[in-house]
Amino acid sequence: MTSRSLLRFAVAGIAAATGLAMAVHPASASPATPQKPQPASIRLLTVNDFHGNLETPTGSSGRIVNETGVTVQSAGGAAYLATAIKQNYIHGKTDVVAAGDLIGASPLVSAAYHDEPTVQVLGELGLNVSSVGNHEFDEGLQELLRIQNGGCHPIDGCSPAGKWKGAKYDYIAANVVDDDGKTPLPPIAIRVVNGVKIGYIGLVTKTTPSIVTPAGIAGLTFQDEVQAGNRAAAWLKRHGVNAMVALVHEGDSVAANQSPDACPVTSGAGKTIATNLSADVDLVVMGHSHQAYICTTTDPAGNTRYFTQGSSFGRVLTQIDFQVDRKTGDVIRSSVTADNKVVAVNGELNKDLDITKYDADRKIEKLVSYWQDEVSAKANAPVGKITAEISNVAPAGGSGETALGDVIADAQLAAAKKDGGNADIALMNPGGVRALLTYPSSPANEGDGVVTYGEAFAVQPFNNLLQAVTLTGAQLKTVLEQQFTGGPNNQAFTKILQPSSNLTYSYNSGAPWGSKISDLKIGGVPVTDGQSVRVAANNFLVSGGDAFAEFTKGTDLWTWDGGFDVDAFTAYLTASSPLAPPALTRITKIG
Repeated sequence: MTSRSLLRFAVAGIAAATGLAMAVHPASASPATPQKPQPASIRLLTVNDFHGNLETPTGSSGRIVNETGVTVQSAGGAAYLATAIKQNYIHGKTDVVAAGDLIGASPLVSAAYHDEPTVQVLGELGLNVSSVGNHEFDEGLQELLRIQNGGCHPIDGCSPAGKWKGAKYDYIAANVVDDDGKTPLPPIAIRVVNGVKIGYIGLVTKTTPSIVTPAGIAGLTFQDEVQAGNRAAAWLKRHGVNAMVALVHEGDSVAANQSPDACPVTSGAGKTIATNLSADVDLVVMGHSHQAYICTTTDPAGNTRYFTQGSSFGRVLTQIDFQVDRKTGDVIRSSVTADNKVVAVNGELNKDLDITKYDADRKIEKLVSYWQDEVSAKANAPVGKITAEISNVAPAGGSGETALGDVIADAQLAAAKKDGGNADIALMNPGGVRALLTYPSSPANEGDGVVTYGEAFAVQPFNNLLQAVTLTGAQLKTVLEQQFTGGPNNQAFTKILQPSSNLTYSYNSGAPWGSKISDLKIGGVPVTDGQSVRVAANNFLVSGGDAFAEFTKGTDLWTWDGGFDVDAFTAYLTASSPLAPPALTRITKIG
């Protein structure tokens, strides 16, 4: 942000504070004995990783364990989240904030219109400010700025709702800078709640360049979260803003079936940031890892500081309450409390559960229905059949191979062989497989086992291109070595690529880097270092995404002209119906 932009935010906050003070302090007829002002009560309602889930997600994506250990079968979605916000909102004392990935990797009802429907709905829900997440950059910086500021899509034009007016909330990012060292989005936002100023600092994971398509963020640098956050905190303090909240799109993992209010987390990047941010930052609201937790840590000054995350898809609403000293403007740390509220749907799947349930907000339900109607013909069109659920989750203790990942790799190989890519094998990144294929019929009543285009799109929502490149056998082995934590590319997490049916290998994750992969075969024939292998994959992987840098050494690039990767997937479902879940025998874990 430029100096002028920062000053604009500060002046706006001060002006609002002055106006509010005049409104709430009427003139007194006679002098009164000065009294110490009572602290200001503040409530934050926070969400993260909504990912365009206007509809309640289905299957495992809609399930979550609540505070009492009950598995809620159906949670989330915009209409139910709206009701939860309304019921927990205190007028004049509440801000609604978010920690990124509100859009991107979205179901078709939102993605078909470049997530304008989701941003519109979030504005109606009262969202005030959000950090960006890595998925806000899925379509590039210029598209994100259009979503923020308004205007029709430069290629697809205006949506059925007309010219896009822009978001009602502010996206902020203190650690994203361009080649000129400027921040293309505001680093901070200052808001006045209950007569006191709250400063918000936006931060997104510094690993963003490795997990989004490089072309979309060309010219941008994603700085260290703590260093950028501390610079923003120092600016806020110099300008008289002492109550600070960091909205951080980074997080940690938790144990399976843990209460959403529980801690600990598996200490990682999220807790590291929460612990090391400036002691002037009072609260840290997190995202990215799709986990639910309420934790505390110790800041650099030795004070207790809360850091929280609220799952994903609107399944959890985080409520944080605290008081601000009106004289100093700082948060009274001892007053902070936090609660993760599961947004359980008042519906058929939860009918026998003794839990708090939320009805749909009618206004939001009507708005979502509008977008559902607009996209329904395409979304509900059948594209194939399956014989049973095909999951995108690897079995516990397994190799990391998933049935749906295998199917997608097979689909990409089929398209790349048929239409000129001459591929020998295909590989699919696991993070690109966003949902499972459920067997029961959806509410559209297409029938059990029928896969609709909308369901297929939910699996592969990125509109990536299908490409093929030539690697040597040695380079292919290096790609597979790069699946594991560490290595020369500093892979943050183990990411097992999903192979087509003709590619098999074994791995030992405990072996030294460079020696983890063995018994690599294509069609049962061992791969030699010097042979040429045509590898089909999406353009995200081919350009080195997910820290698979060896892919960038590929030659003879071919790009499929049959549409996006989801089109290869739907064509395969049609041709292979009825499709059974494949056996997980392509990757063998030996250690």
